[in-house]
Amino acid sequence: MKKVVVGLSGGVDSSVSAYLLKEQGYEVIGLFMKNWHDDSVTISDECPWLDDSNDAMMVAEKLGIPFQTVDLSEEYKERIVDYMFNEYEKGRTPNPDVLCNREIKFDVFLKIALSLGADYVATGHYCRKATIEKDGETYYQLLAGKDKNKDQSYFLCQLTQEQLSKTLFPIGELEKVEVRKIAAEQELVTAGKKDSQGLCFIGKVRLPDFLQQKLKPKEGVIVEVPANTEIFSEETERAFDSKIEELEHLSKKYKYHQTDGKVVGQHQGAHYFTKGQRKGLAVGGTPEPLFVIDTDVEENVIYTGQGKDHPGIYRKALFINPEEVHWIRRDLAIKADEELKVLARIRYRQPLQEATLYQTENGMYVVFEEEQASITEGQFVAWYNQEEELLGSGVIS
Repeated sequence: MKKVVVGLSGGVDSSVSAYLLKEQGYEVIGLFMKNWHDDSVTISDECPWLDDSNDAMMVAEKLGIPFQTVDLSEEYKERIVDYMFNEYEKGRTPNPDVLCNREIKFDVFLKIALSLGADYVATGHYCRKATIEKDGETYYQLLAGKDKNKDQSYFLCQLTQEQLSKTLFPIGELEKVEVRKIAAEQELVTAGKKDSQGLCFIGKVRLPDFLQQKLKPKEGVIVEVPANTEIFSEETERAFDSKIEELEHLSKKYKYHQTDGKVVGQHQGAHYFTKGQRKGLAVGGTPEPLFVIDTDVEENVIYTGQGKDHPGIYRKALFINPEEVHWIRRDLAIKADEELKVLARIRYRQPLQEATLYQTENGMYVVFEEEQASITEGQFVAWYNQEEELLGSGVIS
């Protein structure tokens, strides 16, 4: 009997994962990760992790499997929360869920599981794993989940071959409705529980509230940049001396100045806002809603444009610094001056977009067939092949 440690989160997906593994004959242990108890940052009045921990314990009891709680709050604060504040202060928008998987669930948690003598860890992610043999080596593949509305492969885009080799995704072949049905049939307490919308494993947290407790408010101006500003009408059909020059041009972000538009409002800190954001600006009276097209944390200015078709929202390419290019399938990694046609996404749930990767000595460019809205520094771009296998990812620079 192989031993599996399941990350029981107190949700329906991990509960059913534990049940399925037990049915398949594995020796299953349930482990709940406690990721937060910093009282200097109150997350919400309710205490969701306590509720979640109780639900996880009741599921373990119902399934007749051993259960314990591990306190990972120190590692979580150091690796996720501090990193997030750091990134927001720099005007970048990190993705805590991708980081939590890379740093906590499939690193710290995985090591704890292996120290308990486990052969694998399992999570309730909607994605699948497969293996292929190539040149005498085994490679692990990370595939999209069967339920297209729930596919969570994007959140696992930073995993390695080593981590995948030790991981199981029991519900990857199921649709969400089937998962809920199994939970109801087994009378698991989590059967009807709503999906959590909070920060990874912290529970119900509103990010702006959370940020405001650590990053001090600082009043600044909101500038509206008209769509017909000269900056957007620079010659598009220009000739380039080299491919690199063209790639640099395509991925370059617009550099705004306050003189490019007019002041239309005040804000409490540029670091609370992200590209593409529409809510929270509190500026009325424009024919079309205002969207954030850029933030300048140095000058504490938010630049906005009217309407979702504003040219400041769109870009055709992005750049990834060399140390932030990550291949799950190392055997398919491209070398300098090579290119690869892929399907890519720059955020969770975004439909896959046709794109080409260009690897250079100085980093990687991802050029899309269609212009993309709100390419955001600090977020992850993930690329797939036609078979819905996630090949690699990188942090948007």
